[in-house]
Amino acid sequence: MTEIPSGGDVSRETSLIDIAAEPVSRETTGPNLADTPIAAEAHAALTISGPDAALFPRPPARRVIAVANQKGGVGKTTTSVNMSAALALRGAQVLCIDLDPQGNASTALGVDHGEGVPSVYDVLLGELTLGEVVSRTAIAGLYCVPATIDLAGAEIELVSMVARESRLQRAVATLEQSFDYVLIDCPPSLGLLTVNALVAAREMLIPIQCEYYALEGLGQLLRNVELIRAHLNAELAVSTILLTMYDGRTRLADQVAEEVRNHFGSLVLGAAIPRSVRVSEAPSYGQTVMTYDGGSRGAQAYLEAAREFAELGATTGAGPDD
Repeated sequence: MTEIPSGGDVSRETSLIDIAAEPVSRETTGPNLADTPIAAEAHAALTISGPDAALFPRPPARRVIAVANQKGGVGKTTTSVNMSAALALRGAQVLCIDLDPQGNASTALGVDHGEGVPSVYDVLLGELTLGEVVSRTAIAGLYCVPATIDLAGAEIELVSMVARESRLQRAVATLEQSFDYVLIDCPPSLGLLTVNALVAAREMLIPIQCEYYALEGLGQLLRNVELIRAHLNAELAVSTILLTMYDGRTRLADQVAEEVRNHFGSLVLGAAIPRSVRVSEAPSYGQTVMTYDGGSRGAQAYLEAAREFAELGATTGAGPDD
């Protein structure tokens, strides 16, 4: 079990304000010294977490956020790990829970998730507490609960269990470590694992890619959120929508972004995440883009998104349980 300062608090639901949209254009890359992992890490240290970096405001109570969208390939895992890293690099204590059997969030955070490693699977089955499976990452203040391949069969095993929809919620509620944020990376489905995440969370962050099918299936997702609110978790709210894979060179990306902003208004963060080679490369080095190349457009976009997200949480009132 990883030792982390105790004294956690219950989460706080976020209210929203209007934020002006300022999309980030696609980065260009070329073979130079800054492209090497060592140079990139050194640059990231100066750009993201140097002595002059301003800390983000910390929330007055723990925020538990499910990063979910049943559509695959929209950037859920990328958003989970990079938002987590950005918040931690700017002073927050952050826990990222990998709830996807593929274990991609664990890979990106450089956390071992091989067979036999204590993981979120053991927590869902009640064999270990959440605190017993928390692992440190290379980023100070950022911790991860890994997912192993065993999680692939968890939905079948959970079917016959009592209160199967709220097992993760009970685990998070009894977490003794002091975290400002708990981000849950959900699988690309609306199955029992995602339901567990939505029952455990107070907030929901939805990544939407700037592509033609961006809103496909979103209506069903929001209907399921309403079902969760009605029957399992009345405190759940869609607090944040993040535009991902934005390519400022195309009219399609602008049209999709405009449509999403017009439909969802102030739920949409002003920062949009560009298509980025650096964002795609980082997991192969067991890193987030924040440390792989902190000066890239992708890293700076996630840093700005995390800043908005943190400031919204710091300026809102307490949730129902506070």
